[in-house]
Amino acid sequence: MHEQGSKGCLIIIGGNEDRKDERRILREVAREVRGGKLVLATVASRRPEGYFDDYQRAFSDLDLGDLVELYVEDRVEAGDRSKLSVLDDAAGIFFSGGDQLRITSQIGDTGIEAKVRALYERGGVVAGTSAGASVMSETMLVKGTSQITHRIGDLHMAPGLGLIRDVIIDQHFAERGRFGRLIGAVAHNPRVLGMGIDEDTAAIVRGDRIDVIGSGAVYVVDGTHVTHSNVAEGQSDCALALHDVRVHVLPDGNGYDLKERRPISPDN
Repeated sequence: MHEQGSKGCLIIIGGNEDRKDERRILREVAREVRGGKLVLATVASRRPEGYFDDYQRAFSDLDLGDLVELYVEDRVEAGDRSKLSVLDDAAGIFFSGGDQLRITSQIGDTGIEAKVRALYERGGVVAGTSAGASVMSETMLVKGTSQITHRIGDLHMAPGLGLIRDVIIDQHFAERGRFGRLIGAVAHNPRVLGMGIDEDTAAIVRGDRIDVIGSGAVYVVDGTHVTHSNVAEGQSDCALALHDVRVHVLPDGNGYDLKERRPISPDN
């Protein structure tokens, strides 16, 4: 496991975070931004209309500084000075939901991605919900069947932004029955931890520590001690076999040590 280093903070949200009532996760985003400017990146959506207004209302009384939108219609815009300048003085960026492939295909290896990395390296906040959560990892889940037993060939992955190392993320986790496909992703490379995040739940990553907040749970799938898998030998329509995989269920107040690969109780 690579150490995450003394960088900024990742707030990885499983989708459908509360935006009207207690807004606990959004309060945490605002707290981490500390009154600075937050950029709402709506890149994941082909039709971003309404996203900005929704989040502007949600953040309106949370002591946030300026909230500004960043959207690129196509990849060529990711090099525009007007787009890049939005991130110059930002304290954080928040990737909204949609399609994670739109994020990587539009801003991957562009000036915007470089600005996001620089923001994180200097201690800024990078938050993302739903598709904006999946894109945080080096390899991201793109699609795979939910709510049924995982089949070996039924998984599609692609490179992500790589802000968190050796972890693959799935979102809307319990709500959409995605346990099987996350297990399948770990079976492909047991070195990588699987992290499934429920709706209205966030994994907050600082260095090598994850802290969980929200109304659901974060599920960590650890394949370090797997003794048997049929992922290499089985036919593409075969049900996955995986023995001795370890799963941790982490609700609000619990945490996880990425370096030691162990859960952290609320008392620690």
